[in-house]
Amino acid sequence: MTTRKKEKTDLLAYIREGRTMTRREKLNLIIQLSIPSMLAQLSTIVMFFIDASMVAHLGAKASASIGLIESTSWLFGGLASACSMGFSVQVAHAIGANDFDRARHILRQGITCCLIFSACLATTGIIIHRVLPYWLGGTADIASDSSLYFLIFSCAAPLFQLEHLFGSMLKCSGNMKVPSMLNIMMCFLDVIFNSIFIFILGFGVVGAAMGTSCAYLVITSLMGYFLIFRSDILHLKGRRGSFRPTISTVKAAFGIGAPMGLQHLLMGGAQIVSTMIVAPLGTIAIAAHSLAITVESLCYMPGYGIAEAATTLVGQGIGAGQRLLTRSFAYLSVGLGVLVMTFMGGMMYLFAPQLMVLMTPVELIQEVGTVCLRIEAFAEPMFAAAIVCNGVFIGAGDTLRPAMMSLASMWGVRLTLAALLAVSHGLPGVWTAMAIELTFRGLIFLTRLWHGGWANRMRT
Repeated sequence: MTTRKKEKTDLLAYIREGRTMTRREKLNLIIQLSIPSMLAQLSTIVMFFIDASMVAHLGAKASASIGLIESTSWLFGGLASACSMGFSVQVAHAIGANDFDRARHILRQGITCCLIFSACLATTGIIIHRVLPYWLGGTADIASDSSLYFLIFSCAAPLFQLEHLFGSMLKCSGNMKVPSMLNIMMCFLDVIFNSIFIFILGFGVVGAAMGTSCAYLVITSLMGYFLIFRSDILHLKGRRGSFRPTISTVKAAFGIGAPMGLQHLLMGGAQIVSTMIVAPLGTIAIAAHSLAITVESLCYMPGYGIAEAATTLVGQGIGAGQRLLTRSFAYLSVGLGVLVMTFMGGMMYLFAPQLMVLMTPVELIQEVGTVCLRIEAFAEPMFAAAIVCNGVFIGAGDTLRPAMMSLASMWGVRLTLAALLAVSHGLPGVWTAMAIELTFRGLIFLTRLWHGGWANRMRT
């Protein structure tokens, strides 16, 4: 064991043992957990970059065909994430309480339940793939590629589900390194497979879905191997146990995951409505919207990395009954997230034109996308607050009220403003609505962090 790994393990043990930690040790632990998670988030975003940039070279229609169903794909991913987190949060609490046998028991049940849930997602996607592009306002010239892309994506849903479950389980045990390294490897595999399917075999847009699915197949297999056979805390090799779900575990998972699932469902629905608002603006607007979203994801990637670290630390802190330490981790994580994403927002504002050039050779798409990114840059600090606060709440198992707050913000502020501003200001109006809403969401999440009841699950 390297010195750094040993130090991180010792600091995590401090939480479970109830030992005092200095501010420097807390920050050190947050950063150590955040950096690998940031790399994992970066790899996911880079994969979107890879798919989008490769497809963009096939033309504006090809970009629009993926952009049209992108929101629905994110919805499916969000639902899969909610299902996984319902079990991984329980595992974090069990680890914090030093009950490793229970943690492994929950893991087994999580695998069974997630496989069942992902099969339902895949079936739903297969059923709706032909009509989905038309539901979203797409035209016949892009509907065929959109539907085929979504069909392949849906068939690969169990792979996406298990990759997220295995990764979240490793992270909640404090192992951020393996998921991050494997996700980086997935980027390289995505490039290789996409090149083969898109350009060499000539499958075009469909090839992007096939390439990404193949990359996920390899990485999910490796992630499962490290979790089941190599994890220090959660390995199942040589340990007997049932994979049959129990009522208590499923009920607890539902209590955590259902509000998150409802949030993702309605937030995804809101994204779909947003896509429907953008679709009448034309192919250029659809492509610029989709590519700008992909670019902007680079900016909020650090926030999600820090949020995952906060989920792990808060989850273990609550399991250990460490009230003051848990609150301290929460506040420090949010502060760090705001600081980092403020810097990223500044960089995005400065380099927006160059980033859009990387995404597409179409000058008009570049121009519109640049305007949108510079509008969004001003919302990044409060977006960071919303992201990391949500990670804190998830770690605490407090998911219902934050979900309701997000939904009220999305549907009551963003969509209302987007529908109004799209008429007079086009796509930049939609992004102005997005920036206003993210700022509002960050403010209400900070209010709950400081004055809310997210920490009520902690033992006194």
